[in-house]
Amino acid sequence: MKSSVILIVDDDPGALAFLSTAIEDRGATALVARSGDSALAILERLTPDIILLDAVMPGLDGFEVCRRLKRDDRLAGVPVIFMTGLSDTDHVVQGFTVGGVDYVTKPIVVEQLLVRLSAHMATSRMALRARSALDASGRHLLAIDRRGSVIWSTPKARSLLDLDIEDEDVTASRRAAQLRALMPDQRTNAQKEAIITTRAGVRIRILYLGLVSGDELLFCVTEADESGAESALSRALSVTPRESEVLLWLSRGKSNADIAAILGLSPRTVDKHLEQIYKKMGVENRTAAVRMAIQIIERL
Repeated sequence: MKSSVILIVDDDPGALAFLSTAIEDRGATALVARSGDSALAILERLTPDIILLDAVMPGLDGFEVCRRLKRDDRLAGVPVIFMTGLSDTDHVVQGFTVGGVDYVTKPIVVEQLLVRLSAHMATSRMALRARSALDASGRHLLAIDRRGSVIWSTPKARSLLDLDIEDEDVTASRRAAQLRALMPDQRTNAQKEAIITTRAGVRIRILYLGLVSGDELLFCVTEADESGAESALSRALSVTPRESEVLLWLSRGKSNADIAAILGLSPRTVDKHLEQIYKKMGVENRTAAVRMAIQIIERL
């Protein structure tokens, strides 16, 4: 536990003093908050190794605090241990439902608590090292649930997708919509991919890899380099940059609906782009357009 940072949240000053003393005696740093709002204010400035959270507090209770921090990708991987009364079975269930990893009952037995803190921090650090190793090997991954919310991601994937930037509610909503569009058809489980542009102007490719752990959809995230193919199509066919994007995805076998989802357009806009593309290419249908586009791309 040495050098670890542990956030303790409890509205009882006596409990805070008791727990912080026990933790600091083991060489860790104890941060304390007497309310849910205070805890969230601390979490805006730093990321602790683990959080010890009282379930029932006036105002913002521990369940809502946990629910909010689990929506923040920076904090989602921080283990949360709930503190609850001996007979509060419903609180235990609710704590696990909102993302807690464990619970301890009051009155707290210090030795048992310290063992649990150490075990969960060790597990969390192993997971972080594993994700960092994936990044180092070039595998930038993230997992989402079926609503499109991020469950976990490697650091590089999080960075590429702008998941750490401010205005997180707007960004999270936009990213969730883009990721939901990539969810595979449950009948075919077909692989899907998309190219998106982040707020920093970086083009990112997101590729669906498969379903893991029951309800986690796994994706690979990489920087996209489509400039060569798009430029070649634009030069050879005198199409606009947006039309070259539409044509590139058309050449990859994507339907109009898929292209609309990938590029963030309406299906009607995609139809209009294709009308102009066919006219400029001098072809009458998508089959001829795809054949010509592939011939141009293959010459690169």
